[in-house]
Amino acid sequence: MITPIFLKPGDTVAIVSTARKVSKEELEPGVQLLEKWGLQPLLGKTIGTEQNQFAGNDALRTADFQAMLDNPKVKAIWCARGGYGTVRMVDGLDFSAFKKNPKWIIGYSDITVLHSHIHNLGVETMHADMPADIGKRTVEAATSIKKVLFGEEYKISFPSKEKEITRTGKAVGQLVGGNLSVLYSILGSDSSVNTDGKILFIEDLDEYLYHIDRMMQNLKRSGFLKNLAGLVVGGMSDMNDNTIPFGKKAPAIIAEAVSEYEYPVCFNAPAGHIKDNRAFIMGRNVTLEVNEVDAKLTF
Repeated sequence: MITPIFLKPGDTVAIVSTARKVSKEELEPGVQLLEKWGLQPLLGKTIGTEQNQFAGNDALRTADFQAMLDNPKVKAIWCARGGYGTVRMVDGLDFSAFKKNPKWIIGYSDITVLHSHIHNLGVETMHADMPADIGKRTVEAATSIKKVLFGEEYKISFPSKEKEITRTGKAVGQLVGGNLSVLYSILGSDSSVNTDGKILFIEDLDEYLYHIDRMMQNLKRSGFLKNLAGLVVGGMSDMNDNTIPFGKKAPAIIAEAVSEYEYPVCFNAPAGHIKDNRAFIMGRNVTLEVNEVDAKLTF
């Protein structure tokens, strides 16, 4: 995998929306953060534009992202927010210039489409918080983005929770994944990744528990879970249940889906729709170590 060039003070970071509409005011915490780091923010044409729930129509969102991909002065593209819509514009993108001069693509949630698609191009990306929400996150969440962008040494450790379903062990492999619902939605497309020998990360928000089960069963039946090197589960936030309870919480549903395999499995990773949403370098060859006390990811 190719690592995009690390940034230095004075470099330009573009902010565009590939999905939901967003105002300039909502992005102010992200803009101020970039300026604090000595970087130059460049807002795209999608910022402040709207068509129903989207940041402009598909053509505009495609053109805006394409312009930033092709602009040699732009060293990173920070997706403004998630929601829904990236899958509607990804096939219109031309990554020819990007492959010659890769730059950091940053975001999470709906941006999982781009992480997976670009993984298939052989380039690393950054699963991390976005400008619209960064002001509500922990200091560590913001600092982690800076560490990756500037090429600092980076690793994460977190306490083991759900100990009865945690599976200890050590694994090495490329980190892939992101939002479970998005991964489920792109299965079978050009954006879906081959997970064999890789460490899969998943997270999700505001889903019914039976939806989590349905998605995990689909991933299992599709072979997406069979040959993993390891599984990292982040925030499974604000889950919903029906009047007749499903009978299991999200971690237990996930554990059951991978119960016949032997790779390490950990929960409680600080990534996803949570306050402490740390940066994960997608595509990077990482080491995962899981024991009964904690789990570690070394990038």
